[in-house]
Amino acid sequence: MEPLTWTGDLGPVLTPLMMAAVAVFVLALVANWGLSLAGVKSGEIAYENGQAVLVARSPLDYSALAMKYAILLFLACCVAYILAGMLIADPRTAGIIGTVAGRFAPVWIALAATFALSIAFKRRLGLYGKLFDSTIGMIGFGIVMFWVFAAIFGGPLGLIVTHDALDQISGLKNEPPGAVVPNAAADGLYPYYLLGGDNLARDVFSRMVEGAWEVMKIAPFATLFAFMVGITLGLPAGFYGGRLDTVLSFLANLILAFPVILLFYLLVTPEIVATGIPVYMAAVLFLFPILFIAVMINSRYYTRPAVRTPVLAVLLVGLGWLYLSLVHQPGTRIDFLGPLTFLDLFDIPGGILVVFVAVMFVNSPTVFRIVRGLTMDIKTRDYVAAAQTRGEGVWYIMLWEILPNARGPLIVDFCLRIGYTTILLGTLGFFGLGLPPESPDWGSTINEGRKLLSIYLHPALPPALALLSLVLGLNLLADGLREESLRD
Repeated sequence: MEPLTWTGDLGPVLTPLMMAAVAVFVLALVANWGLSLAGVKSGEIAYENGQAVLVARSPLDYSALAMKYAILLFLACCVAYILAGMLIADPRTAGIIGTVAGRFAPVWIALAATFALSIAFKRRLGLYGKLFDSTIGMIGFGIVMFWVFAAIFGGPLGLIVTHDALDQISGLKNEPPGAVVPNAAADGLYPYYLLGGDNLARDVFSRMVEGAWEVMKIAPFATLFAFMVGITLGLPAGFYGGRLDTVLSFLANLILAFPVILLFYLLVTPEIVATGIPVYMAAVLFLFPILFIAVMINSRYYTRPAVRTPVLAVLLVGLGWLYLSLVHQPGTRIDFLGPLTFLDLFDIPGGILVVFVAVMFVNSPTVFRIVRGLTMDIKTRDYVAAAQTRGEGVWYIMLWEILPNARGPLIVDFCLRIGYTTILLGTLGFFGLGLPPESPDWGSTINEGRKLLSIYLHPALPPALALLSLVLGLNLLADGLREESLRD
């Protein structure tokens, strides 16, 4: 069996078209720049019934038109590769590009369904729906959701990966993309390493996909928990001011005085982990989400005890159970469950818990300062004074009057902060800290691949491009949300 080529039997047809599209785009771009520098103006525009109509095109317009159609041709070829990969079962015909695209078939279907439903009902979806009026926001949302679906379908469901991320197959060490797996049929294995093997003969493609799951199960949730901590402390600090504000601001500034990478590094070093400090920090920090949700429900239904009391009881029991399962560490001082270990819903590996707590601790002060500043501004608005006149409680005003009107900046910062957290996780993995050594997270995979980077590019390049694309998508999504929140 021969190794796969990049384009397979589709290459002789689609590759020349893609190269022609790139060539036309470059030539048109150079022509556009040259014409602009020469002072050539766009064509004449006339107005009919209040609408602008292009009467005559200039060379500048034709160059822009050529760039537009070149991009469309290139995208059409990409779509053709994706569809071919989904429809053609033989990897030798689809090639590496088509086969990889075909492996992501559940992701493409989920993306198409998400976009179709979101666009169809966008006028009913508030700020999220308005995101689909922004091209930049849609592109960013598409990139982010691609990796979210890839993490879900490739991680716990295993529908995308071709091999186990930890399996080592003899003879495939540092093999190039498309390498043939020996005795695959007899062993019941997928016959190819689509993106090659790493220095331990593991499948690079499967490790890249499972690495997305490692990122997605930490970065968004740790950032969300950090926001709950920052909001719970930032709202009263900004609303009350005085000594409370002074003390909380001093503590936040004290943490922010440390460089982020250094603080993150210190929290996950084996010496600090051995002292148990991160576990005790988790026991404290994980209380804030429970406090946040309980206070929110209580303030909303304070005048309706018949609804408030049962809802709070159910929530506190459920959240308390989750809290005990999260922080329960047998053999330590926070062995809260004791002999009732059968109530422990799940076990979080020590490395993941430490990284989770470190992300919360590092991000919470910044969120606190943002919320505090927004609260100090919004509390002077007329609708806050009206709520005070109606006799609403302080926490109701903070959580149901001030916080909803601060959602725009907070949502934007949330997206950006997930990107920062992704970079931090990659940095920790690169230095071999926090997550287990065998973890397929992108940082660890890049670190392992960079040792032979001058000889073999394929082990380090896919996870690096994945990390880059996810952070880029989050930044574009934040830009789109910022634009729409300013119009809101």
